[in-house]
Amino acid sequence: MTDGRGPAGAPCWVSLMVHGPAATQEFYGELFGWEFRPGPQQLGPYVRALLDGREVAGIGRVPPDRRLPPAWTPYFAAEDVNRTAQAVRSCGGTVGVGPLDAGDAGRLAIGSDPSGAVFGVWQAAEHLGTAVTGVPGAPAWNELLTFESASVAKFYERVFGCEPEPEVSADLDYVTLSREGRPVAGVRGLGGALPRDRGPHWLTYFEVADAAEAVERLTELGGHVLRPVRESGRGREAMVADPEGARFALLESRRA
Repeated sequence: MTDGRGPAGAPCWVSLMVHGPAATQEFYGELFGWEFRPGPQQLGPYVRALLDGREVAGIGRVPPDRRLPPAWTPYFAAEDVNRTAQAVRSCGGTVGVGPLDAGDAGRLAIGSDPSGAVFGVWQAAEHLGTAVTGVPGAPAWNELLTFESASVAKFYERVFGCEPEPEVSADLDYVTLSREGRPVAGVRGLGGALPRDRGPHWLTYFEVADAAEAVERLTELGGHVLRPVRESGRGREAMVADPEGARFALLESRRA
């Protein structure tokens, strides 16, 4: 188990916006053992998920006047969200929300990269971000699914200082983003295999003790399996969706 708070420029938090927060809290509470407490309400009703008393994620409600698909969104740590928002715009991205204060917790902005994938920027004050990783029920990895990796990885390099490390493979378009020598996120180019109904988007992986058991539990709770459990370089993983359709992945990490 490690502290989930990484360096500036690395994902530091994940947040889910849905239409029915109460039912969503029940689903993830049963799946991951989360408990909840109120968080900043600047963007509407919002709760923080706790795992053994430590903050791991947030769940909020999509504004009633906005037709947004439910989605998990990673937030990248920034020392100055205003300056980072300017960099997003100057590097071809857009800023759709903020920068704005989230009470005493910190300051945020929500933007999209040049491919259209949505992400957040978080300047911490009282709330530093995800407090634990490497244990079941906590975020384990964030991966951008997009058309091609190189140009989008360049955007995250310029905006957040991430160091792109391309995979050398003829049949895999993948770039690992690192900060201070530590892998912090991935960019996977899927070309025409990218789901047309979704477009480029970030995918959050959550650690589980047993991927097969977690998938079975997820379906019992009303979730959906998008890609069954399979072996990967990280371990055993499955791509799934919650009852509202928000996509995420379950990861049973390979143990040393």
